Amino acid sequence: MFQQRRQRNPYAPFMMGVQSYSMRKMGLEAMLQATRSLGLQSIEAFMAHLPHFSPPEQWGALKETVARSGVRVLAYGVVSFGADEKAARAVFEFARAMDIPVITADPAPESFRYLARLCEEFKIPIAIHNHGPNTRYDAIRTVEDAMRGQPDWIGACIDTAHFLRSGENPVDAVQRFGKRVHAVHLKDVKDRTRYTLLGQGDLDLVGFLRALRRSGFKGCLALEYEENPDDPLPDLRACLDAVRTALRRV
Repeated sequence: MFQQRRQRNPYAPFMMGVQSYSMRKMGLEAMLQATRSLGLQSIEAFMAHLPHFSPPEQWGALKETVARSGVRVLAYGVVSFGADEKAARAVFEFARAMDIPVITADPAPESFRYLARLCEEFKIPIAIHNHGPNTRYDAIRTVEDAMRGQPDWIGACIDTAHFLRSGENPVDAVQRFGKRVHAVHLKDVKDRTRYTLLGQGDLDLVGFLRALRRSGFKGCLALEYEENPDDPLPDLRACLDAVRTALRRV
C-alpha cells in the first residue's frame, strides 16, 4: 500500500510544498505556475503573494487565481501577532476566506491572551515559527515554553535551518513537539552560518523525515530556499531531488 502511495505521490506520506517566499521576486500567477512546474501542488503562502491586508473585496479574486492554478494553500505566514486583537482577527478572517488551514506565526507574549480563543473560533491553528539565535523563539525550549498551558491549537512550525543555527537538532524538535507540529520549513545550513541546498548542510534529512512520519505529521512540508531569488527554480529542483532520495531511506 505504501509503495502504491509513493507511485502516486513521490513524496508520500507527506504533502510536499514550497514556501512561496523562495520565489518572492515573482508575482502571484508566476509563482503558482512555477510551483506546478516543480511537480508540486501545495504551498505555504508568503504575504506578498497573498496579502491579508488587501481589501476584503479583493479576496475572492485572489482565491480564484489560486484555484485556477491547481495549487492548494496549506499554510500562510509568517505572521506577527501583537497586542492588537482586532488586527489579529483580520488575519484569521482572511485565512478563513481563503480556506487556509494553518497560520505560521511569530506571536508576541501579549498576543496569547486572545490567540487560543481566535483559533477555536475560526478552527485554524497557529504554528509558532522558530528563528535564529537571540530571537524570541530561538530554541526548542522557548517554543515549548510558549506552548505550555495552551491548547493544541497553539503548535509549532519547525524551521530546520534556524534550529540548526541555534545549535538545536530538528529531529529532537519533532520528538518533543509531537502532534503539535503544524507546519515545517525545510531547509539546510552548514556550520550554523552558511545556507546550503538540502543534503549539503548539517541537517539529518533522513532522520528528520523519519521522525515526522512517525509523529503522523499531516501538514505542508514546505521547502524553503532563499539564496537565489533571481533564479530559484534550479536550486529548488535540486532540493526536491534530495527529498526524494532521502525518502527512499525513510
